[in-house]
Amino acid sequence: MSQPGRVAIVLHTHMPYVEGFGTWPFGEEWLWEAIATSYLPIADLLDAGAPLTLSLTPVVCDQLEAPGALDRCAAFLRDVRPESHSLDAEGCRDGGRADLAAELERAAGEYADALSSLEACNGDLLGRLAPHAAWTSSATHAILPLLASNSGVRFQVQNGVTSHRERFARDWRGGFWIPECAHEPWIDRLLEEAGVRAACVEMTAHFGAGDARNLRPLRSADGPLLVPIDRALIDLVWGADGYPVGGAYRDNHQRTTYDHRPWANDGEVYDCERAERQAREDAADFAARCAARVADGGLCTLAFDTELFGLWWHEGPIFLAAFVEACDQAGVELVAIDDALEQVELAAWPAGLASASSWGKENSLRTWSSPKVNAITGRARDAELRALADGPSLTMRAARELLALQASDWAFLETDDLAGPYALERFNGHIENFNEALASVPSGAAALRNLAPALSLAPLLEP
Repeated sequence: MSQPGRVAIVLHTHMPYVEGFGTWPFGEEWLWEAIATSYLPIADLLDAGAPLTLSLTPVVCDQLEAPGALDRCAAFLRDVRPESHSLDAEGCRDGGRADLAAELERAAGEYADALSSLEACNGDLLGRLAPHAAWTSSATHAILPLLASNSGVRFQVQNGVTSHRERFARDWRGGFWIPECAHEPWIDRLLEEAGVRAACVEMTAHFGAGDARNLRPLRSADGPLLVPIDRALIDLVWGADGYPVGGAYRDNHQRTTYDHRPWANDGEVYDCERAERQAREDAADFAARCAARVADGGLCTLAFDTELFGLWWHEGPIFLAAFVEACDQAGVELVAIDDALEQVELAAWPAGLASASSWGKENSLRTWSSPKVNAITGRARDAELRALADGPSLTMRAARELLALQASDWAFLETDDLAGPYALERFNGHIENFNEALASVPSGAAALRNLAPALSLAPLLEP
């Protein structure tokens, strides 16, 4: 008799190190918006007992606990957003659009609610998330298979694991988010060395979307459990034609002068009650599809960026809360992934399969390794090799700049032209700082003031 089917949702929480690096339109305002629209609502859901698996990257934790960061977030919610909504509302009324002005004034209240929620935990959002922090990741979200050396992978992975253990002082069951699900079998041994027990992988290019093999965790040759994510169902939420394009939902692309979004996808003035009804209908549909997917058993693992729910899809937190309720009604067993893996039936890693995979374009590594971003990826590898050559003489300043260089975000943003010149400017700035640190050029106050505060150089020096 087969095991009953289960569904696990892994929420991968990540933001590049933007704290202290720019404001609008690119910079730390991304983090403040994510806190207001994603992290605080998701914390509410987790506090209510939703059996979701929260993954927090060390670099997002570094920023949430950086001195003064949450004070600036509170000021943004208290001062900037009310004023910007007011200015937009005034402009809409002057232009004869009282209906848009009314929606903007209503929406301003959402930021007031976020501020109240942040103040309720005394600005300690990381402390509020701590009881739910189940999985960790590499130190700065590097694409592990594209690093230049085993030592470079150890540097990222072991510092990420150590950071998680020290920061949360709780049992860690070995869950590790491989950045961008970018996997090659040769990294498994290095994950195992760091104590990693389980990670998600994207096997769609090998198995095909909807294949039942995506419902069976795999035992890698070198130890960790590798859990395929279920692309067929994920795309119902995250695909180009997924639920967020529904007509009643807030249009995330059409914006006002001060960067607000008072329209729905169908062009109407946004109506929050209409959008909530659609979110509940879509959640019930998704739960029914999940029930059908696991009717014959298996573990359906659904992985999403936490920021999808709120920051990128305004109604995402409502959808997610309604989905948890709908699963109960549809008889779907929604379970934390660590619990599911205690009882799951494992399959062997496919023989002869050694190619790279990711959840990027074509399930390959090309998003981070194409000719367009070679100026980023190639120079980051070169910096890693120069750091290794420096050996015991390497300074902490240089090591932190190397971590900043290795983040996957710069190549991702550049590949899809998502942040104007910001990605290259940031990367070039870190290269310059790395070169200065390697040459022992004195500097003023470190810009990376809270990146990897407990950083260890030891993994980088291992052969």
